[in-house]
Amino acid sequence: MLSDFSKTFGDIIKSDGGKIIFVVLDGLGGIPYYGGKTELEAAKTPNLDRLAKESAKGLHIPVEFGVTPGSGPSHLALFGYDPVKNIIKRGIMEALGIGITPSTDEIVARGNFAKCSEDDGKIKVLDRRAGRISTEINKNLCSILSEKIKMIEDVEVKFYPVKEHRVCVSLKGKGLSDEIGDTDPQKEGEYIRRPQILGEDTYEKRRTADIVEKLTFKIFEVLRSNEYAQCILLRGFSKSPDIESFEKRWKLKALAIATYPMYRGIAKILGMDVAELDGENIDSQIRALKNNFEKYDFFYFHFKKTDSRGEDGDFEGKVKAIEEFDSIIPEILSLNPEVLAITGDHSSPSALAGHSFHPVPIMIWSKRAFKDGSGRFTERDCRYGSLGLIYAVHIMPLLLAHAGRLEKFGA
Repeated sequence: MLSDFSKTFGDIIKSDGGKIIFVVLDGLGGIPYYGGKTELEAAKTPNLDRLAKESAKGLHIPVEFGVTPGSGPSHLALFGYDPVKNIIKRGIMEALGIGITPSTDEIVARGNFAKCSEDDGKIKVLDRRAGRISTEINKNLCSILSEKIKMIEDVEVKFYPVKEHRVCVSLKGKGLSDEIGDTDPQKEGEYIRRPQILGEDTYEKRRTADIVEKLTFKIFEVLRSNEYAQCILLRGFSKSPDIESFEKRWKLKALAIATYPMYRGIAKILGMDVAELDGENIDSQIRALKNNFEKYDFFYFHFKKTDSRGEDGDFEGKVKAIEEFDSIIPEILSLNPEVLAITGDHSSPSALAGHSFHPVPIMIWSKRAFKDGSGRFTERDCRYGSLGLIYAVHIMPLLLAHAGRLEKFGA
């Protein structure tokens, strides 16, 4: 990977220049599936394809060759932070995304409500997302748990509904550690795990793992007869991280336009402003972009449906999500940004029904771009684009250069 660009070349980053719109179609990349096509290849995308001919195209590696990334590290890489050196766990992103700021003696985790059953004293996972229950059902389940579970030993427990099957769980008390693993086995048919100790074994880590294991069985005890979900799978136990702000690193005043709490959370961690939306659809995001366009230099525009449909193994659903985004491109271009970049944070092929290690398509449209002149915006066509195959951490310097925000280096 490139050395830390902002430290090595910070002196050439300008505080003025053109506006940048950075669109992240979550889980965008795919692999050939139905009819030997990827979702991008199967989708009808006249606007993306026209833009592709006027842009520089390529593929990016979110973390490292062969590594399947989570959403946290892949987003950090997109924003120009080394995802290996800067670890931000999912729990804190989820918490901040729904407006929770943990105290110093509190750890938070991201959870999935899941369908489960008891099997010889263990909890077996039947559906990791409980059929993607509605947010209203989620709120009701959190209300039930909040009434029945307030403490585990001397640790205060709180449950916060997020969206659909997502939940945020907080543990507050002395002597807790966030250096423990997940309870989520990541696969149906397997058992909920006792959290592993990460790194050196300490009393605080063992105690926290004990608390989490007891909490898991208590949740199952309370919900075992519920028709929608019977337990919670926990991931990303975390405290608040200390990380350099996006504005300080890149000299850009940034606005995040995202509907999902986790992505709003990572934006807050990096010090971005987060747009208040008047709805949870792409139209509300476009309105926020237009209403705030004169106030910011950089816009992070996140679209979730491509990832959700990919994770569900829903090829046609992901195709439709891509086509939905394609329809609003003229509205984005009507703002006349200096740079429009479109990519994904990682690949979520429907063929695999989950995140994968495959490279992600990217295109950069600007007057400074090397216009490739041919090809669609697909995985195969991006292989031959002028950007080549790059690491995701290289993207932010490229966006600055295309926006005229980098001085010449050296005499």
